[in-house]
Amino acid sequence: MLVLKTAARTANGERAAVFDEIDAGIGGRVSEAVGRRLKQLSARQQVMCVTHQPQIASLADRHFLVEKSTAARKTSVGIRELDAAGRVEEIARMLAGEKITEQAREMPRRCSPPQNS
Repeated sequence: MLVLKTAARTANGERAAVFDEIDAGIGGRVSEAVGRRLKQLSARQQVMCVTHQPQIASLADRHFLVEKSTAARKTSVGIRELDAAGRVEEIARMLAGEKITEQAREMPRRCSPPQNS
C-alpha cells in the first residue's frame, strides 16, 4: 500500500510532495492505482513525481521530460515541459519503447487531461 508523505511546505504555507521513482517495483494495475492516488493528493497540494510508468504519467496535469546526455566526457541534464503533442509522443514511447505505433499514441490521447496554459 502506498503511503503518501508531505515533503515540504511552499512559501504560501501550502503543502508540496515530491516522489522520486515512486514506481520502483510496480507495474500495470498497481501503477494505475498509484497514479490515481497521486491525482487525488494533487487536489489538496502540489505533487511532483518522477516516474517511468505511463499509467502514472498519463494522469499528470503537466508533464516534464528529463534528459541526460554525455558529450566530451561531460554529462548534462536538461528538463523541458512537454506540450500536448510532445506529451502524447512521450507517453507512447513509455508504452511502446523504441518503435512508436499509432496504437501506442491512442492511449495518451484518450487518457491525458488537458494541458494547463
